[in-house]
Amino acid sequence: MSGSAVGRGGRLLAGWSANSAQLLLGFVQQIALVPVFLHYWTGEVLAAWLVIYAVGNLVLIADGGLQFRAINRFLGFKSGVDADGRTARFYAALLRVYLCLGILLAVLVVGVCWLLSPSVVLRFQGIPNFDVAFVVMAAGILLTLPSGLAAALYRARGLYGRAVWLQNWGTLAGQAAQLVAVIVTGSLLAVVTVYVAAQMLLALYLLTVDSRRLFPFLRGGAGKAHSLRWVIGQLRKGVPFGLATATELVLLNLPVLLVSALVSDRVAVAQWGLTRVVAGLLRGLCQQATLPLAAELGHDHAVEAVDRLRNLYARGSVLVTLLASLVVSGLLPFWPDFFALWTHGAVPYDPLLTMTLLIGAAAAAPSILALGYAYYSNRGELLLQTKGLQLVVFLALSAILIPSIGLVGAAIAVVASDLLIQFGFLGRIILQQTLQRPLRHAGFLAGVMIAVTLAGWALGMAIRQALPFAGAIRFFAECALWLAVVLAAASPLALNSVRARMTAAIPR
Repeated sequence: MSGSAVGRGGRLLAGWSANSAQLLLGFVQQIALVPVFLHYWTGEVLAAWLVIYAVGNLVLIADGGLQFRAINRFLGFKSGVDADGRTARFYAALLRVYLCLGILLAVLVVGVCWLLSPSVVLRFQGIPNFDVAFVVMAAGILLTLPSGLAAALYRARGLYGRAVWLQNWGTLAGQAAQLVAVIVTGSLLAVVTVYVAAQMLLALYLLTVDSRRLFPFLRGGAGKAHSLRWVIGQLRKGVPFGLATATELVLLNLPVLLVSALVSDRVAVAQWGLTRVVAGLLRGLCQQATLPLAAELGHDHAVEAVDRLRNLYARGSVLVTLLASLVVSGLLPFWPDFFALWTHGAVPYDPLLTMTLLIGAAAAAPSILALGYAYYSNRGELLLQTKGLQLVVFLALSAILIPSIGLVGAAIAVVASDLLIQFGFLGRIILQQTLQRPLRHAGFLAGVMIAVTLAGWALGMAIRQALPFAGAIRFFAECALWLAVVLAAASPLALNSVRARMTAAIPR
């Protein structure tokens, strides 16, 4: 069904359902598969996998903002004459740019890794085939970049949920292949190869089959070849979005590489990677919740529906804050028990590191909606200033803090750059430009975050003290009891009258 054939509520529900499944698969990839890997690998091999997996996410920076550039162009075409024809011509021209970019960068990666051994730079000389696995991951993911153009068209045409569901099926197939590879071979290279193969097959399907079936106007041929000046212009206009996306990926994945390069203890690298997973999943949960909201906010901004935009933004920011605070309030008391079960005691638990990452992620959660709205309202200059400054702050703090205080220094660098720049600068500007009472709204968000986090944390600690069990039974009993109490406390929200009163209390 075309995205225009359903209302806002239907599009949001479709997007949230697809994103929820994607988040669950991310949980499986980064949490559930780890005990299986540890059964067949040593802690050092697991650390190598975490580093290579981070590289696979990090090379997506090479998109350079072209996807969001394409989304804005596709949205612009919809309101003009010959929307399908103009879309097809732009799609064909930009696809050639994507293909050339992906191939060129993949060849460059192979050349650089041939000159500079990744295993030497990242201190994994003892891991068999680490260099080959590194190249397969980096070059293979670079070759999937053109599928971002198809995903951009899906978003612009109201089919965001379909693109995500296709990605989910590809991810699920890749995870099944990883299990087979690690059980049958125990090889790091085999796991990396099947992971990359699944991503490449999905990209090929999106580009050659599904997009052309959904949008027949794409079959019209190669279209007009554009000049080098036009190509450079598209790359230049994508720079603000590319820098913002790059900073997000850097903050999520580069710390793993920095810790690997600057901290000599290999177990500490695994400790950081595993602890950072939970903060990354929390951030991913907030991002998945805001993506459909950001698309709707971008539409309201384009048609100048000010009141509709203001109401949705105010409610959306409270939703994201409440979601992040609730998750953190449950993770803080129970994560130590889960961590011990998850790693079988092979990796030590660091409470200060966990608290820094989780509380920092919850505090910065409202700014994720501001960031998403900035993307979809074409605020390139604001993104360029904000994310560029955030990247500089993060790198400077990392260079100072990681060598001196280790893992906690990396956590402080991530959290401080988020709070000072994305929340304090970008978030403040978006609030001031969007809402009538931005200060009151910010205070309301702070109150929600503090109240929910402290209440859930206190409840969890009380449950931990009260239950007598041990091991896995204790952990599952703790979680079940905590969820039961939270659901009982939240049950009044099922009443329309209660939700209406709470929504009316949100400052706009």
